[in-house]
Amino acid sequence: MFRGMKFELESKIKNKFVQKVEELSGENLSACYQCGKCSAGCPSAPFMDILPNQVIRLIQLGMKKELMNSKTIWICASCFTCSVRCPKGVDLAKIMEALRQIQLRQNIDYGKPLNLSKEKIGELPQIALVSNFRKFTA
Repeated sequence: MFRGMKFELESKIKNKFVQKVEELSGENLSACYQCGKCSAGCPSAPFMDILPNQVIRLIQLGMKKELMNSKTIWICASCFTCSVRCPKGVDLAKIMEALRQIQLRQNIDYGKPLNLSKEKIGELPQIALVSNFRKFTA
């Protein structure tokens, strides 16, 4: 009896954005209690405008616009340091991938391959170009 009531209450509390992120990532965003271990161990954190634990908090609050205008989801290297360090087992790398998928499904590209000069393309390793454009473009 209570289990069904809990599910009904959670679906009323969570907006569609939160539900979509949870569906795509398979993670329970409510499990995060903002300890900050993910941000403390993240090797990409100095380059992010929103720290990893703040990403989860923005999702929990349903602040899609602020989050999707951030460069953080694209800077995440998906190295799984955050996931390994999380005491609650929240896989933040999966959540970041879910956010990238949501943005790419709206045909919003972070990387613009046509904006690179021929000299720059010649300097970069081909494998880096291919893998990054797969990750950053729709």
